[in-house]
Parts: sequence; C-alpha cells; structure tokens
Amino acid sequence: MILERKPTTASTDTPPPRSPVAVSLLRFEEVSKWYGPVLALNQVWFPLAGGITGLVGANGSGKSTLIKLAVGLVKPTIGRVTVLGVDAANWQAHRLVGYCPDHDAFYEDLSGRAFLRTMAALNGMSTKAAADRTEAVLDRVGMSDRADRKLRGYSKGMRQRIKLAQALLHDPALLILDEPLGGVDPIGRQELVEVFRSLAAAGKALLISSHELEELERLTSDVIILARGRIADRGSVSDIRDRLENFPLTVRIDVPEPRALARLLLADMFPEVLGCDLLAGDPTALLVRILRPRTFFAAFARLVIEQELEVARFEPLDDSAHAVLGYLLGGSGKT
Repeated sequence: MILERKPTTASTDTPPPRSPVAVSLLRFEEVSKWYGPVLALNQVWFPLAGGITGLVGANGSGKSTLIKLAVGLVKPTIGRVTVLGVDAANWQAHRLVGYCPDHDAFYEDLSGRAFLRTMAALNGMSTKAAADRTEAVLDRVGMSDRADRKLRGYSKGMRQRIKLAQALLHDPALLILDEPLGGVDPIGRQELVEVFRSLAAAGKALLISSHELEELERLTSDVIILARGRIADRGSVSDIRDRLENFPLTVRIDVPEPRALARLLLADMFPEVLGCDLLAGDPTALLVRILRPRTFFAAFARLVIEQELEVARFEPLDDSAHAVLGYLLGGSGKT
C-alpha cells in the first residue's frame, strides 16, 4: 500500500425516479409489509409495464416479500399492489399472472406432460384445450421430447423448464419468475433467455429475480435493486453507476515503472484517486482505486500524452453488476 484516501460514502436513501408509464401491468404504490415487529418492505413504489425487469437483492432485502405481494400470496400492510388496476390478491388478478417459484412443488410420480395437463385442467380448460396448450408450452420451453419422463427423474434444469411451462399455460400478461435460470446449463440458459425476450417482444411484462447478475445485466437494461426493504435504485447497471458519484472503481494499469506512475496519480492533480497498490507477482502492474471514472479517464489520457507514458494495459476490474450491487448493499455483492 502506497497511500490511502478516505472515500465519501454515497447515499442510497434517495427514492428512485418515478418515470411515467402509460399502462402499468404491475404497480406498487407506497407499499409496506410488516411481519409482526419485522418490517420486510418499506414504502416501495414502482410501475412495471411490458418488457423485462430484473430484481436483485441480498438475503433479507425484501425480495421474497415483494414477489409474494406481486402474485397475491400476501397482502400489504400499507399501500396497494395492483395488476392492470386489479388488487393483486383478487382472483381476477391471478388470471393475469404466471408464477414460476424458486422452489419445486411437483407431483413427482407424474410425467412432465401429465403434470402440465393437470395444471391446465385445474385452470378450467377442457380436455382438448389442456392437451393443446400443454403441447404449445412444452415446445416453447424445449421440453417436448422429454415430457413423458417422471418428474422425480428430472434434472434441475428440466424442472426449471417445466415450472416455466406451467407459468405460461394460461397465457398471462404478467410473468413473475423467481430464479428461473438456476441450475440450467449454459446452452439451456441461452435458450430460456431467448424465450424471455420473445415473450417481452409479444407485449408481456416479466419480473425476473436472479442471482446471475451478469446474465441479468445482458438480458435487460431495467434492473430494480432492493436493499433493506427499500428500492436502492432502478435502471441499467451503467446508469446506476453514473448516479453513484462516489462509487469506487479499481483500474489496472500496466506500465514499465508503476511506482513512478503511482506518485503522479497521488498528486493533487488527481483528486479522484483513492489509493494505489502494486500487484504482487507482476512488476509492471498498478492497481488504482478511483472515484468519478469519467473525470479520471480524461485526466489520465492527458497525462499519458504529456508524459509520453508507455501503457501496455488499462482495464477496469470491477465494472459489473456484482460490484454495483455490493456497493449499494454495503457488502460483497453476494445475493
């Protein structure tokens, strides 16, 4: 360690901007939820229209409670949750929502096809309609050729696909998907991502909770980050980062003389630099922790030209959804 500066802590108490939405398929209006003395959600407000919205948050952030409120499994203590203007706990709202839970609750002795036909029948479909709709959703999730196997013999990825299929049976306008990519292999994950995109293109709204932050970041530019029962921010990860003026970023810079560069960067002309570290095992690498990346990048470019520096590598190391989430939640970014 050469020198350390104390960063200014960014506040996450400011409520997210409330963008106007013409038609809200799902709407939370100043929602709070108490479980006895425990406040699980605190004054949550957001609209959700068509398209894909990601939901991330650490354990205890209120994510599970938000999902239960959205599908009408619990009611808010204060505020209102609606689906197309109908109270989310109302049976009419239930017909508009497809829910893919993170946990499994199957009739394990049934085949995937029989399970879906049973769910369709319970939804009120005729025998023919249930059979037709079952084949349609099986094809949609890529399970038509494996649907006659018993559910108890399914892999985690296959079970995820069947859960998604049952959520699609009644062709809902809103899909609430809790960890739908968990346990799915890379090829299957990409196939499901394409399904999600096609559903969004067809005008449906998808709220996807996921621990796969990089995957979620590639899937959508609309991410809701929950922290301690409140919405810490909403938007794309890059936009959220821009709003966090004091978000610390680590940059690796490879130069012939990293100690000399560190002395230059720690001068008064670079107030964005918090500190510099030499990378063990690499005599040319310098790790630089900075604030306000855009300002620093411009100033560093001028320094390179003025000093005729030989820069072999210049790479941000933590510019990812994990880093943003970790900073917002005051932890490591693990959810």
